[in-house]
Amino acid sequence: MNIIVLIKQVPEIELVKVDEAANDVVLPSGPGVVNPFDEYAVEEALKLKEAHGGKVSVITVGSDRSESALRNCLALGVDAAYQVTDPIFEKSDPQATAKILSAAVGKIGEYDLILAGKQAIDDDSAQVPGAVAAHLKLPQAMFVKKVESVDGAKMKVWRTTEEGYDVVELNLPAVLSVVKEINEPRLPSLKGKMMAKKAQITKWAAADIGLDGTGVGENSYSKREKTTSPPPRKQGEMIEGETPEEIADKLYNKLKNDQLL
Repeated sequence: MNIIVLIKQVPEIELVKVDEAANDVVLPSGPGVVNPFDEYAVEEALKLKEAHGGKVSVITVGSDRSESALRNCLALGVDAAYQVTDPIFEKSDPQATAKILSAAVGKIGEYDLILAGKQAIDDDSAQVPGAVAAHLKLPQAMFVKKVESVDGAKMKVWRTTEEGYDVVELNLPAVLSVVKEINEPRLPSLKGKMMAKKAQITKWAAADIGLDGTGVGENSYSKREKTTSPPPRKQGEMIEGETPEEIADKLYNKLKNDQLL
């Protein structure tokens, strides 16, 4: 079973600053980390490979800083890593990123499944996996919490909903985005880390995957209107009482009066 995992290198969120005067986000200088939700996608790919054989590849769009994210995945047991990097891709919006990834997936070639985390923690758009499926004209299931079975060219998964979950059967190849309930990501071994340092990463520019600047980078179809910091949280209220029962009664009455119960 050949699986491609879409990953993203994201900054450490607590270090991100907002420059409202410049209408821009100031990112920290460090290499960043693998998007946490993508770690669950990598783990699920490795589990499927262990159960059914095949190969796991990871791919990302980004500058040289994103190479560390790819090597972190290689240290876990991923077989191949691809980095799509080109100055014309800078400032691509999620739809443009999906276009780039779809072109790169097409160049990789034969695959049975594409996995991704449900969203990236830096923009929280959750658009890329579904848009990749649309570009490649593949069936999709988003926010998957469990892969129930793989039977030949079909896969059955549990797709999270507001009410619980749906059981969905898809023809392969397909695209899945996963939530953190799906598994517990493994840690890299020392041997894996050493091998990852020496592993070759395939790098492609725009021309290598048949793209120009149309609809990507500065030519993305969505534009940033304004960048601001989140509003400060309102100060909380401390409920006090002589006994736990009195505190509980006060809390109950407050919630009831605020129509929260």
